[in-house]
Amino acid sequence: MSTTLYVERVSPVHRLNPVTKLVALLCLLVVVFAIAQWWVGVGVLLLVIVPAAVASGCGGVLAGFALRLLLPVLAMLVLVQGLTYPGGQTVLWEWGPLALTTEGLLFAATIGARLACLVCASVLLVLTTHPGELMSALTEKGLSPKFSYIISSTLQLIPSFRDRADSILLAQQARGLAVPRNPLRRLGVLMPLLGPLVLGMFTDVEERSTAMEARGFGSTARRTSLVPVPDTTAQRVARWVMPALAAVAIVAPFVWGSR
Repeated sequence: MSTTLYVERVSPVHRLNPVTKLVALLCLLVVVFAIAQWWVGVGVLLLVIVPAAVASGCGGVLAGFALRLLLPVLAMLVLVQGLTYPGGQTVLWEWGPLALTTEGLLFAATIGARLACLVCASVLLVLTTHPGELMSALTEKGLSPKFSYIISSTLQLIPSFRDRADSILLAQQARGLAVPRNPLRRLGVLMPLLGPLVLGMFTDVEERSTAMEARGFGSTARRTSLVPVPDTTAQRVARWVMPALAAVAIVAPFVWGSR
């Protein structure tokens, strides 16, 4: 069973240093959330994230994740904000107390574009970055191995949780557990499985902690990487330029607002 969502490909995005991709993710999110305009999020999504996904060969996988995660949220945003946005002036459609306004739709588009960038950029990072390489790269840059492990293990949390849940469900079905088609009845049947799932995760944490202590994980001595992660001068320069652009994005709304 796979404990990570990483998709192995030979692409320019996969070859980037994991620290470069992590810095790019954080800076993109800063830009999108700093400038409260819907076209900023849409522009980042179409001009940066989508081309990167296509170049990495993970476009189809990313689209599947994004549709499952975002469609319900975006639909709810349009319904709630579009129909009940306070202060909306331009009414497009009205029915009783509900009014579909242009201002509400623009607000929903802004929040939706931000969420789409957050989800798509984060999932793309997970799909194109091996957790082991990310941990090695962060450690090489001077970050504490403990913090590097926390960041790296976060990428493996969801697939590990999912695989353990599937194993428990298959074991229970082998013992005669029937899973009904009705969603409400299925929820009632699956609720008792949460106990073994949570206890199993605690056991896994304890086993990892013991293994890390046996390998001297808490040692303060400088470590050498078994597999050095490639880095280039262009990427090192980019890791300084991207935060500078993010800082400009933070300051820009105040400058525009003062005019």
